[in-house]
Amino acid sequence: MRAFFAVDLPDRLAPAVTDAQAPFADASGVNPVDPEQAHVTMKFLGDVAEESEDDTPNGPTVDDVIAAGERAVDRAGVAPFTCSVAGLGVFPNREYVSVVWAGVERGGDDLAALHEALEAEATALGVDPADHEFTPHVTLARVENATGADAVRDALDADTPEIGAFSVDEIQLVESTLTPSGPEYDVVRAFELG
Repeated sequence: MRAFFAVDLPDRLAPAVTDAQAPFADASGVNPVDPEQAHVTMKFLGDVAEESEDDTPNGPTVDDVIAAGERAVDRAGVAPFTCSVAGLGVFPNREYVSVVWAGVERGGDDLAALHEALEAEATALGVDPADHEFTPHVTLARVENATGADAVRDALDADTPEIGAFSVDEIQLVESTLTPSGPEYDVVRAFELG
């Protein structure tokens, strides 16, 4: 299964995510994410092996990853905290926009501590290390062409959207199933903080 660790945004913030997407949601080549699936990706794992028929899976199994998540939460020692999301940013840069995101204003240090622990535990299992610095964010859209990028740049220069604050008391191991209408997410396991 394709999986990642995440902090989920509460459903009550979905309308604010929709509002933040509005300036570029209808632009050609821009694919907004489902506001009800908004989250902060803490560590992308890629394909995680189910137990294989011959009991010799390639790579970490779901059970291995669950155990790593438990160790990471213990290792980070982060108590429940408040996270706030606001503003817009892009990856990799304004000239070449591929992802539009909302930034984490409050709670970033706690998210970074959790990410560092998850990164260490996951790479110990053989998961590829991250190839970029961790920037806690909520993906709002993916951009496929320059026409869409122009609408995003206009939004960057306009008002700063406020998505809102929420309490973080767990991280989740999430299964991602790719479908023609976009990814579908299912929580495999939640790990309580503190």
